[in-house]
Amino acid sequence: MTDQPVQRSAFARSLWLLAGWASLILGLIGVVLPLLPTTPFILLAAFCFQKGSDRLHRWLTTHPRFGPLITNWRERGAIPRKAKRNAMIALVAVLGISWLVGVAGYIIAIQAVALTAVATFILTRPD
Repeated sequence: MTDQPVQRSAFARSLWLLAGWASLILGLIGVVLPLLPTTPFILLAAFCFQKGSDRLHRWLTTHPRFGPLITNWRERGAIPRKAKRNAMIALVAVLGISWLVGVAGYIIAIQAVALTAVATFILTRPD
């Protein structure tokens, strides 16, 4: 195996950039919209930018607000306590909203199982 960087086609880089920008925008919306999580979208944006643009990847990973989040995840698989709390609030809110709007019981049960798995993953990550 060589240490040479992978050369991607212009089309592939464009797709990675598009996915990175979409993820970053969703993450930024999540900063102000409590039910939309910020952390996973910022991590996804960093991953996409890593494959699509060295400049944007470097900008995001050195950003004063998002850079430490990305570094903590890469080095230790860590999720900050505040992000965990916000994620748990969002998970409970999804179930609550589903119940309030009258979603069928079996759908709520499926959501509960899936969201419990997500919560377990999040809560077992280091702070």
